[in-house]
This record gives sequence, structure tokens and C-alpha cells, in this order.
Amino acid sequence: MLDITHEIECDVLVVGGGSAGVAAAVSAARNGAKTLLVEASPMVGGELVSGISMLGMISTRGEWIVGGVARDLLREVETLGGYIGPVFDYRSLHLVCFDPELMKFAVVGLLNKAGVELMLYTLATGVLSVDGQVRGVFVQNKSGRHLVRAKVVIDASGDADLVDAAGGKTELGKDGRFFQPPSLIFRMTGVDTPRLLGNVRSHPEDYGLAEFPGLGMSREQCAEALWKQGQPKVVLLGERGILQRAVEAGEMFPTSIVAVVPISTARREVSINCTQIGNVDATDMRRLSAAVPTFFAQIEQSMRFLKERVPGFEDAHFSGVAGKIGVRETRRIVGDYVLDEDDVLTARKRDDVVAKGGHEIDLFAVSSHRRQTIREGGSYDLPLAVAIAKDVRNLFVVGRCLSATREAQSSARVMGTCMAMGQAAGTAAAMCSTDRSWTGDVRETSIPELQHRLREQGAILQSEA
Repeated sequence: MLDITHEIECDVLVVGGGSAGVAAAVSAARNGAKTLLVEASPMVGGELVSGISMLGMISTRGEWIVGGVARDLLREVETLGGYIGPVFDYRSLHLVCFDPELMKFAVVGLLNKAGVELMLYTLATGVLSVDGQVRGVFVQNKSGRHLVRAKVVIDASGDADLVDAAGGKTELGKDGRFFQPPSLIFRMTGVDTPRLLGNVRSHPEDYGLAEFPGLGMSREQCAEALWKQGQPKVVLLGERGILQRAVEAGEMFPTSIVAVVPISTARREVSINCTQIGNVDATDMRRLSAAVPTFFAQIEQSMRFLKERVPGFEDAHFSGVAGKIGVRETRRIVGDYVLDEDDVLTARKRDDVVAKGGHEIDLFAVSSHRRQTIREGGSYDLPLAVAIAKDVRNLFVVGRCLSATREAQSSARVMGTCMAMGQAAGTAAAMCSTDRSWTGDVRETSIPELQHRLREQGAILQSEA
């Protein structure tokens, strides 16, 4: 065993600085816990700073279902001039759009104001676990190998790394062999939005529109509404239209979607979500790394397709690529409660709610894409138990590796839901770690007291549907 360079002590350790980890760390610190956030990359924010928008903040029916830390973060980016706001795709999704470059400032600023200590360039390499109690987490960086001792640990790694290391039960993709495809987001600037939206009006059959029956609108009416909204939020589908013809002609690689999202009105800049490689186990670093050249080749092919075939992109130019590959699915924990498809689709409500989800069932594959809207376009409740791994006592899990079936995870994996659960777990972790009578099991968290604190801090726990 390598020698330990330092031992570090804190109340709450958060491993993983994506959206869920940021919300968890901010919440733990705001609630009085000495909080350390460890992140393997050189920047915090994860998908918040990749170029994609926030999903799951607003239900299909248009109701805000996530508040608290997530809304605080959006206010920070608005102050910086990088907030576009809610944009409807006139399919079924309300997105919250912003400038990812200014979001970097907002994330760092929010963590700093809360008093969170950051440790970047640092990889969690293992845990010291005794009888289900995580006594410490080993982390490695250029300063050496450290043992972080925390009263409560929050696994926001995205891959349930700490639960896996601690011997907790996890599931990997579908039967350990099939996975939703990862994607690498890229950006283009100089997009002619009026020309793009004009093409949607002229050829609505080429685009994804009017997919939620509750809208009561035709495809043509949705195209007109998209035009009036004035934001370049359009979707091309691999099953029909321009994109289908391009794939069949070999002008585009097989993909189920090309999603265009506004990120800067001033720069006329959009992000593009379309690159896909099927069945990559993103816990296998050799396999994930080997995918990088293919992703860059797909980006080049995508830009040619957009410039040559999609009106509005003729004079657009490449402006950036996300700092990391976006992963939709790896491990999921088996927790005290397993969120399932029925919970999601029936908009199930619970007395022990600590967060809400409102994104549809959203299972990606390269050649297909299963999407199913929640009943009446509403939202469902999540209990704290989906963040508690079986057989582990002092650890919460937040982010896309929560305790859920594969179908339910495809809804709950989006950033709005991840931040809501991050806030709940971070607040609960602070409650446990600062309570002198706490015996070391996060299951002792008083749900009524947690709900009270969450509401006081702006979280949304109730909805109309």
C-alpha cells in the first residue's frame, strides 16, 4: 500500500464536481458543515459547463419543479449576463439555457460564497470501510496520496465509484453489456436564427415537433410558435426528414438525433448534441478513451452536414468542444428504494418527498430513441431512500447513479433532478454530521426536518400535477 502523505478531516466529503456534486456541496456548507469537494478534472461544473442546457427544471406542462440551489446558480449566471432562460422545443421539453463559459464563473462563485473547500485534479482511488461504515476515502493528486476522513460521504462521481469500492451493490447498464451511448457536445457560432426557424416553418416535417398530445397543437402550429419564440432550439430526428436522408446517403453517421440549443444570443452561438457511439462501457477507461477519435470525426461530419444541408448554418463556424465526454449511463446503485418506471410515468407523489423529477423516459440508442411523457406532463416525487445504498451507513449517492431501474434512471439522470437530489442529500449530510447525537447512519435523518429545511432554502416539494 502506498504511504499516506496527509490525513484530511471534514464533516462532509463530496466526491464529484458535476451538477449533483455542486448542489450537494453548496447545501452541506450552507447548513453548517465543513465541506470538501473533490473533483478529478481541472474544473467543476460537469455538464453545466459542457454546452447542454438544464433539463428537468420545468415539467412538460410548464411548471417549475426545481428551485433552491439550482435557481440560485441560474441567478448567478444571469447576473453575469449569461442567462437565456426557459426555452420550449415544442416537442415536450422545457429547457433552461445559458452560456456555459459564464456558467463556469457562476459555479465557482456559488461554491466560494458557500465556503466549500475545493480539491481539483484529485482522483478518489478507494475507501477505508469497516462494517458498512466509510471511515475514509483515499484520494490521489500531485501532492501525494491522502486519506480524507469525513463523518458523511456523498458519492457524486456519476459512476457510483465509492459505493462500488465500499462493497455496495450496483447494476451496470443493461445486463452489464448494453449502455445508452455517450456523446461529446460541440458548439458553433454565427448561426442565422431567423433563417433556421424559417426553414422549420417551411418544412416542419423535417423536425421534431408536436410530440406531446397535451399541447393540443399541430406540427405546423408548433413550427409557428417556435418561430415566434425566436430561439434556435430545434431538433432533427434520425427517423425522418433531412437527417434520415443524410444518414441513408452516408453524409451523416447513424444517430438518433441532432439537437440544437442556444447558448449565447450575442455570439449567435449554439451547442450541438448529436455524436453517439453505441454500447460503450464508460467505466472502462481504455474503451472510453478509444472513442475520442471517433467522436472528433463525428463532429467534423456533423458540421459539414449542418453547413451544407440545414439552412441557417451556411456561415456558422466551429467554436468549441466540451471538456469531457458526456456519459448517460454506467452504474446504478441498489438502494433502500428503487425508483421505477411506474413511479415516473404515473407522476407518483410521496409523503417523504425530498426532490422532484419531471423529465420524460428518455432511453437513447444509436438507431432508436424511446421517449415517453409523464402522465399529464406532470412530475414525480423522489425520496431520500434513492440516495442511500444498501449495506452502507454513512454515505449518500447523488447524480445519474441513483437507485433506479434503467428506465427510471433515463428520466432522473438530467441536471435539474440531479441538483434537486444533490441539495437534499447535502442538507441531510449536514444535519447528520453536525448532530452530536447522530450514531453514524444516514437513515436516521429526520425527513420532516429535512423537508422543512429544504422548503426554507427554496426547494420545491409540491406541484400541481
